[in-house]
Amino acid sequence: MTHELSSRVPQALAQTNRRRELLRLLAVSAGAWGLTAPFTVTPAWAQVKEKVAAKPLPQLRIGYQKSAVNLVILKQQGVLEKRFPNTKVSWIEFPAGPQLLEALSVGALEFGLTGDAPPVFAQAAGKDLYYVGAEPAKPESSAVLVSQDSPIKNLADLKGKKIALQKGSSAHYLLVRAVEKAGLQWSDIQPIYLTPADARAAFERKSVDAWVIWDPFYAATELALPTRVITTGVGLSGNNSFYLSSTALANQYPEVLLALFEELTRADRFVQEHRPEAIKLIANFSGLDAGVVSLFLKRRPRSPVGLLNAEAAASQQQVADAFARLALIPKSVRVSDIVWRFAR
Repeated sequence: MTHELSSRVPQALAQTNRRRELLRLLAVSAGAWGLTAPFTVTPAWAQVKEKVAAKPLPQLRIGYQKSAVNLVILKQQGVLEKRFPNTKVSWIEFPAGPQLLEALSVGALEFGLTGDAPPVFAQAAGKDLYYVGAEPAKPESSAVLVSQDSPIKNLADLKGKKIALQKGSSAHYLLVRAVEKAGLQWSDIQPIYLTPADARAAFERKSVDAWVIWDPFYAATELALPTRVITTGVGLSGNNSFYLSSTALANQYPEVLLALFEELTRADRFVQEHRPEAIKLIANFSGLDAGVVSLFLKRRPRSPVGLLNAEAAASQQQVADAFARLALIPKSVRVSDIVWRFAR
């Protein structure tokens, strides 16, 4: 019995040291919630690569949207297919975060990126997933739009108006905050729940009075139609971006997540340092005009990827609490319950 116990001690210590080293790298790389520091390649990355090679992930199905710049760059450059040669990498595009997380929760995806509200709605519905990573806030990348000739001049003028938005999206939270700032009740407005494509059509027909939307749809509309911005997310919503994963991926293949964060951060650096090439890659993928992509990227800050810290979780808890107060989700949730921690 003593021999058995003594043989387990070195193994346990090795596992603990491995976890500590990976966490240290993530903390240094991400610069906590500010996420200002890029990932630094160190000798430990070789160990990560060895572990990924020794236990290859059979498939990695990634959900993304047109706004997911870092993922789009990786897709267009074929980076992950090279990084994980023994893994079948698949890319599935979604119109918005709620649809993406529904696919993740039923086992059709392993990994994806959404705004702040979709994970709250998913958690409240009992979906099985983890917050695993985050990008810095992008408050200028979403807005409440009206037509140029609209009588709506400020947030208070939204009272009684039909407002298009994707239910359960980051636009949903922006509208909640905008209504609060105007001193209105949620019942004072008429939310019209539409996907971005359908909302754009309704906005053009003027069958809705306003539209709450994010980039690149925001930029595309702004350049194509005579519009006015009633407010952006500045001072209201951070328009935060979160990476979500299946619990199986996070628990069984943590090194894969670490490698994903490294590559996503490298993709962001490419966007910042090679803007013309990045615009071309994104435009080719999305079919958007290069001018739209350029405007979209101008509003987007540097966006390296790292783990959520306590401040990030607390910020996201405010989003969840706002929806719960208005009974827009079926129950209150505690965000920290589904924040992944490598050491668990």
